[in-house]
Amino acid sequence: MKYKILVADDESEIRDLLGLYLENAGYEVIEAEDGNDAILKLREHKPDMCILDIMMPGKDGYQVLKELRKESNMPVIILSAKDADSEKILGLNLGADDYIAKPFNPLEAVARVNSQMRRFYSLGAGSEETITKLITVGDLTLDTESCTLKKGDEDIELTHIEYKIMEMFMSHPGKVFTKQQIYEYAWGEDYIIADNNIMVCISKLRSKLCDDASEYIKTLRGLGYRLDRK
Repeated sequence: MKYKILVADDESEIRDLLGLYLENAGYEVIEAEDGNDAILKLREHKPDMCILDIMMPGKDGYQVLKELRKESNMPVIILSAKDADSEKILGLNLGADDYIAKPFNPLEAVARVNSQMRRFYSLGAGSEETITKLITVGDLTLDTESCTLKKGDEDIELTHIEYKIMEMFMSHPGKVFTKQQIYEYAWGEDYIIADNNIMVCISKLRSKLCDDASEYIKTLRGLGYRLDRK
C-alpha cells in the first residue's frame, strides 16, 4: 500500500515539482491549491502526511495546521519562503514536525519526507489504533489525537518538542532512551553534537509535571532518561 501525501501550495509549479519527485519515490500525491481546499482534501482522502505552504489564499498554512491537529497527529512539514527563525518556531510550536524554506532542493525535500515517515510509522504512531486511543501512565494521560497531556484533571501545556518527548516516554514507560534517540525523535534531525537542548527540555517537563524534579522522569547517568511506570 502506498502512503498518501497531501501537498498544499498555491503555486502549481511547486505542486508539480514535489508531486513528480514524491511519486518517483513511491508515494501517492494529492494536491490542494489553497488552505480551504487543503482542509477538504484532508478530510476526504485522509492522507498519511501533509506538506503545507504558509502563504496560501483563504486559510493560510498555520490555520490549516491548527485545524489538522484537532483531528490528526500525522507528520506535517511546513514549506515557506519565510525562513526567519520566528516563523520556524511558530510552525513547530503549532505542531509541525519539520520546516523547509523556499527555494529548496527537491531531493532534500524527499529525504525529509522519508525521514518523518520512517520515524512516525515505524513506531506505530500512524496506525488507527494508536491515533484513536489515549496513552495512560499513572496519573498522566496523553491524547494523541488532540496532542494534549493531562495530569489527573489538570491540563499540562506542552511545546511541540515537549509533546514529542512525552509521546516517546509514555508509549514505552520504564524504557531507557539515550540522548540520541530522544533528539532524533523529538527534533527530527540527526544527533551529531551533544548540546543542552535535551537537558533543558527535560528540566522544563519536570517542572510542569511536579515540584519534585525526578518524580516522573528519571535520569540514568551515562545512559539516558526514562519515564517511571508509576
